[in-house]
Amino acid sequence: MKGLIHLCYRKLIDASSQKAWDKFVFDDTHLEFYMKAQYFDPKGKHKTLQELVTNVPNASQIHGMVSTAAVGYLRQLNDIVPDITNPYGKLCLPFKRFKFEIIHSHIHRKAEHKVTIYFYSEPLTWIDTIGHQLLVAYGDQREALANGEEVETDLITLQPFLNISSVRNQ
Repeated sequence: MKGLIHLCYRKLIDASSQKAWDKFVFDDTHLEFYMKAQYFDPKGKHKTLQELVTNVPNASQIHGMVSTAAVGYLRQLNDIVPDITNPYGKLCLPFKRFKFEIIHSHIHRKAEHKVTIYFYSEPLTWIDTIGHQLLVAYGDQREALANGEEVETDLITLQPFLNISSVRNQ
């Protein structure tokens, strides 16, 4: 047994995103960015997020303010990370925490809007690595395993943008 871990999945959303959920997040976060940009820069001198952050005091708050446009969509996920499935094709990775970030945005050129959402999993007991898959049990099952008890497991495939964000051995 390797220990207790948390995984982090980074989901990129931009104009090329194809899934309906991604498109809704894209559209609504761009609209919210547009409105917040007007709030911080009523004269419209700055067109991009970078220009705003560089030239307008407190404009770095835009990330958090725009994240509110994504919260309703995050609730629709029912605390399960999108895109990460087990071998049966079922979404399987529970999360409670996330971090929203605007990578780039332009108030008039929506196609340049790009955001990312970091999903941080709930604790998983990392039992082993099999090829490119992590054998895990949900929650802290270290004691049950140490006592020889049977625990339910799952396999999660390592893939781009999925990372072990923390580990605790004991």
